[in-house]
Amino acid sequence: MMVIHIYENRTEVLNQFVVRIPTVDEDIRVKGRKAKVVQVNQIDEKKYHVHVIYEKIVKKQPLTKELGKKKR
Repeated sequence: MMVIHIYENRTEVLNQFVVRIPTVDEDIRVKGRKAKVVQVNQIDEKKYHVHVIYEKIVKKQPLTKELGKKKR
């Protein structure tokens, strides 16, 4: 069992106690969001730092601006 620390832009997102270490270019899910592993650094015998990049969330635009207005 190993401990992985997951980082995004030098910000620690999550610590996990895992059996298998993710590999570079692997797609993983962190807190319900899709992420891609960019770099894996081994710090100690059982401690790893995993750097990830999250997928961009595309927000859908409403068809018109008047959908939120009430009609009288």
